[in-house]
Amino acid sequence: MSEFARRFIGPIVTVCGLLIVVVNITIASAAPPVAVAPAASAAAMPVLAPSVVVILNSRDATISLIDENTYKEIGSFPVGKEPHHLMPTPDNKSLIVAAATGNELYFLDPKTGKIQSQVKDIADPYQIGFSPNQKWFIANGLRLDRIDIYGFDGKALKLAKRLPLPKMPSHMTFSADSTLAFITLQGTDEIAAVDLATQTVKWVMPIGKQPAGIYMTPDNKYLLVGVMGSDYVAVVDWRTQKIIKKIKTGDGAHNFRPQGDQRHVFVSNRVAGTINILDLNTLENIGVINVPGGPDCMEVTADGKTMWVTQRWVKQVSVVDIATRKVIKTIPVGRSPHGIYFTNRASEL
Repeated sequence: MSEFARRFIGPIVTVCGLLIVVVNITIASAAPPVAVAPAASAAAMPVLAPSVVVILNSRDATISLIDENTYKEIGSFPVGKEPHHLMPTPDNKSLIVAAATGNELYFLDPKTGKIQSQVKDIADPYQIGFSPNQKWFIANGLRLDRIDIYGFDGKALKLAKRLPLPKMPSHMTFSADSTLAFITLQGTDEIAAVDLATQTVKWVMPIGKQPAGIYMTPDNKYLLVGVMGSDYVAVVDWRTQKIIKKIKTGDGAHNFRPQGDQRHVFVSNRVAGTINILDLNTLENIGVINVPGGPDCMEVTADGKTMWVTQRWVKQVSVVDIATRKVIKTIPVGRSPHGIYFTNRASEL
């Protein structure tokens, strides 16, 4: 278990139970400091051997474990209710799984998929994320119309504010300097910019019907927003709050995953059953991959050659050869597969 996970399940479990009622309560300062290693930079990340693929089946409330080499299921187990999204801890020694309606987080060993620990009384953690400088951690409460902002000092999390947002805060990304968090609001067709230092909404702007995934370009210049209720990605100059371009993709433009080369990013189109390849230099759609059945979350191997895709509507995961843009393998999993992760992964830039 990582030091981060140990620290989280010590004071945070108790405190979060109280924070549901008493927001201003803080973590006791008497606890001894615990060091947490920072996340490795993209250049320093080792290229790992093929590993266990972790897949969240949101409708079944289970996790499927797939061997990346053989494409065979090597395990499955129950986990909370509606596990949707997941991410590694800053020290890369644990994988956090957010069980939304279960109101809890699970910490897994990212190499084996085995449960390390469980944290209860975390209200509706639909989407989760750390700021680039790792000083902030956010949990989006889609059902509760709010986000919970935690400060992270490298040792422990402390709730800074529960911030109401109208309505259905979904996905998130951050500015490169970690001053702003950008949240898509599916219920009001907007995106919000949240000032992390003051924990206040800096601005809100209309973006299009049912925005979902949101991604900051590597140059920190534009936001890309998947407009799920339509068929395009909105390119936003976030400093002026203006949409400068709409990149036509496919119906149900939903989520993003960079290839890891700082040049290309993939966007899944759930309704169209396709994935588009966007050129980040030209902001153009340069290709399409057919992945029917509600493609959603994507994971890319460290060499940038293979992509795994969850398919929400057909209980399966597809493996795509990126060079040929063809599905080379389909793997049955549980109902409504959503989040996906493996350690042999490309950079998220």
